[in-house]
Amino acid sequence: MAEYKSDVEAVDALAKSYQELKSEISKVIVGQDEVVKMVIISLFSNGHSLLVGVPGLAKTLLVSTIAEVLDLDFKRIQFTPDLMPSDITGAEILDEDRHFKFNKGPLFSNIVLADEINRTPPKTQAALLEAMQERSVTVSGVRHSLPAPFFVLATQNPIEQEGTYPLPEAQLDRFMFNIPLTYPSYEEEIAVVKSTTGKQEVELKHILSAMQIMNFQQLVRKIPIADNVLEYAVNLATKTRPGTERATGDVNNYISWGAGPRASQYLVLGAKCHAAISGKYSPDMEDVQAVANYVLRHRIVRNYKAEAEGVTEEDVILQLL
Repeated sequence: MAEYKSDVEAVDALAKSYQELKSEISKVIVGQDEVVKMVIISLFSNGHSLLVGVPGLAKTLLVSTIAEVLDLDFKRIQFTPDLMPSDITGAEILDEDRHFKFNKGPLFSNIVLADEINRTPPKTQAALLEAMQERSVTVSGVRHSLPAPFFVLATQNPIEQEGTYPLPEAQLDRFMFNIPLTYPSYEEEIAVVKSTTGKQEVELKHILSAMQIMNFQQLVRKIPIADNVLEYAVNLATKTRPGTERATGDVNNYISWGAGPRASQYLVLGAKCHAAISGKYSPDMEDVQAVANYVLRHRIVRNYKAEAEGVTEEDVILQLL
């Protein structure tokens, strides 16, 4: 990174930028500190996030605020049962000179909010997930690269399951984090209502440019990690796989499917970034533990016994930690 004399200086700058981002976002978003932190970590780690929460918890506001503070291009796609893949990727249209020209869809943006991703059929979900994985879309056999950085934040509503198309496990695996949103505390809700029912308008400053974000994404990968911490992360992921030699009794009892190798990769990347924003130059086991729940909770599948006994994914992860 040319603007910094050393990588140590660059990591310090990353930690400082994170604090600035946090304080700027808190002008609009009250509370939800852990959610904001995880979204920023996944952005700096070049991963995508799935936000799960009931309506009205400011999921959309959070994403648009982050996009504004980061000075990035932002598009929101409302997923509906009749949405077609071409509605999000774009389509070939005939122009006035009778030539086909590609009309870009809303995916051609830096931050894409996929609102209620489980409301749309698998064909459209697949088009979004190809874009997430390949950072490009294919239309009429032609590949179109998406702008960099490219970051998908999808939201899912856990209550109304009528007429929804739950994301298959293989597609859930593309998301670095699954971030649950909870109701605000009583005090936070009072602050929210006060600030949103008055007439004050908040001016947000731009903290980072697209170029700086991409530099920080490369920096996160360069952060060194001790072998024992790396082994701890991989061990944590392998322990979730029932029927294997490392599986614990709880995993064999309650889990029908464990996390794949992508979980190990994201545990390490997430830990590196968590260390950097906390002002450390190398991650330790606490950093792996800080991101473990968000990385693993959508990658393990409970069996009937777990559902019957009310054992959640979080319970199993907590026991592993």
